[in-house]
Amino acid sequence: MTARSLGKFYFTDGDTLERCYKESLSGFREWDQLEHAQDWVLLPDNMGEHLSIDETSLQDDLFTFLTNKDGHCQQGTLIAAVRGTKAEDVLNILLQIPAEARLKVKEITADLSESMAAIIHQAFPNAILTLDCFHIMRRCLDALEELRLRFKRDAQAEIRRLALEHKKKLERNAKRRRKNRQKNKRKKAKGKRRGRKPKRKNEKFRPPVLPNGDTTVELLTRCRCALTQTPDKWSENMKARMNLLFELYPRLKEAYDVVNKLRAIFRSSTLTKETAKEKFQEWYKVVNHCTLREVKSARNAVKSREDEVLNYFLEHSTNAAAESFNSKIKAFRAQLRGVSDLPFFMFRLCRLFG
Repeated sequence: MTARSLGKFYFTDGDTLERCYKESLSGFREWDQLEHAQDWVLLPDNMGEHLSIDETSLQDDLFTFLTNKDGHCQQGTLIAAVRGTKAEDVLNILLQIPAEARLKVKEITADLSESMAAIIHQAFPNAILTLDCFHIMRRCLDALEELRLRFKRDAQAEIRRLALEHKKKLERNAKRRRKNRQKNKRKKAKGKRRGRKPKRKNEKFRPPVLPNGDTTVELLTRCRCALTQTPDKWSENMKARMNLLFELYPRLKEAYDVVNKLRAIFRSSTLTKETAKEKFQEWYKVVNHCTLREVKSARNAVKSREDEVLNYFLEHSTNAAAESFNSKIKAFRAQLRGVSDLPFFMFRLCRLFG
């Protein structure tokens, strides 16, 4: 609840209440991190063995947040917040944490960012870096999305070509009719005109329609969400639409099947790191037979960091805690209608999650 909404409830000026809370009641002016809160805050007492690292946007800039998973997005969660994502800047702050506490960290989850990996390896040398499986799947789904958009652009170009041909056809017909009228002039007849009904000169172009009532562009647009889901989550109408899509675009079905095979590997709860590695080798062979460069690019991104990806099968850890923490920050920011005073905002974050 904001001070202004609280002021309405107690029939007092909300701005005055907010100013009194900030300057006198909260202890903000006596905060020991006020001088550098604009750029970073550090709470080393919240260190634990299982951490998460991620970035989020505050006041038109990115901040790197290091959080403790055992805090469960409550008090004791926030460890550090540093302006920027550059490894050197973040390391200058994280290395202020006592070495004993940093060496006790066992595992850190992160996304596919190279700068985050550099921060983890230098600040927490004993920790295992686990790449978030959801970010890996998102990378593969992005490849599928690139392929869908490529086919959609081709379909739009084809419809524009058909529309242009239709326009030229109308112009030819109009020219032929004018020539025919000049050659065969008729007397004006009284009463009802005989012969076929004349065609309109501006007859509207209608793109070809598929059996389900969609055009090719509409089909490729409406399948966007379905391509990110497994077939068991499709409705009956969506199944019919996807069957038609895969019939028209077999290469899209090929890419979808490859991505689903990787999803099945991550969903397995019985795989160990060693057996998962064998599954990944089989998946690489499947991708080798694929002719789509988008899928192979996603394969290369996974293969280049295979060991960090396989660490997921040790504890099945994800970066969901960091994403949840980011969501709480965004919700708090939205409740305050944005961040006008960044140091005070960081102070309140430390009170809520520190």
